[in-house]
Amino acid sequence: MSFETILGQERAKKIVQHGLRADKVSHAYLFSGPIGTGRKLFAQTFAKALFCERLQDDCCDSCLSCRKIDHGNHPDVHVIAPEGQSIKIDQIRGLQRELSYRTQATGRKVYIMEQADKMTVQAANSLLKFLEEPTSPTVAILITENGQAMLPTIISRSQLVPFTPQAPQMMLQRLVEEGYPVALVRTSVHLVNGLDAGRELCQQNWFAELRNVMLQLGKECTSKLGTALLIAQQKVFKTELAEHADMLFDLFHLWFRDMLNYQLNRQDHLIFSDQVDTISKIAWTKSTQEWVHVMDSAAEAQKRLRANVNPQLVFEQFLVGMQGGT
Repeated sequence: MSFETILGQERAKKIVQHGLRADKVSHAYLFSGPIGTGRKLFAQTFAKALFCERLQDDCCDSCLSCRKIDHGNHPDVHVIAPEGQSIKIDQIRGLQRELSYRTQATGRKVYIMEQADKMTVQAANSLLKFLEEPTSPTVAILITENGQAMLPTIISRSQLVPFTPQAPQMMLQRLVEEGYPVALVRTSVHLVNGLDAGRELCQQNWFAELRNVMLQLGKECTSKLGTALLIAQQKVFKTELAEHADMLFDLFHLWFRDMLNYQLNRQDHLIFSDQVDTISKIAWTKSTQEWVHVMDSAAEAQKRLRANVNPQLVFEQFLVGMQGGT
């Protein structure tokens, strides 16, 4: 993997590649953005570019340094992640010891910190001191969902590199080219923030099963409550799909949005385009306002689910509420 082959994230590429070309690499970078946007893969690619023996502003993916980083055994590249719920001060101290040893060739060391916002206060303060007074030429890559959750003093000493959700159409094209089923891909790219997450979702058997069950429920829930309740009980809550009840509401949200798009004559925006015949029959069973209301109901049900209310109870109440759109 190289910058050239990474999909999207053009602003992030511009920031780090400019530093590589100008030989003005910052001592610390804050990779901030939602899960699924490829921050970790980008960080690894950046590390390879810093050590690559052939290219200046990218990685060749074939030299010894690139291959060592890919296999996780480059002596001057270190990865640190939370132990349990947090990154602890002992981990930072251990990292500092590792970085104090002599480097192999370039004189530079790199460390990648996953979920950097999970540092304890003591760990963050220890890291801050290390950022201010590194024992050797070091590049820190701090990965976080929310850069603003970091200590202001760490933010001020780091180069912010923003990561944004990738465009669904861009991900759709790539994943279809890779051979994944179009219907599955079209759904997955509207549930994730990046290509890797979309690919992983398409590879999960449970995701295809959950989509099929949602379609069955979607066809019955507006008119046949008893049938819908039975399907939910037997095909979701008595199976392993119960673990993915949260995503079931995400799928329903997309399904209801398709109803609105059909009413608005925006068929080219349909996510479940393979179900257009069914959508054409169901879309007009509710008014636009009622479809908006059931979308809100799905969001509210999802909030209750995340507040640890019994999943089956939440879903059954949601289905009952669907009957009149009220």
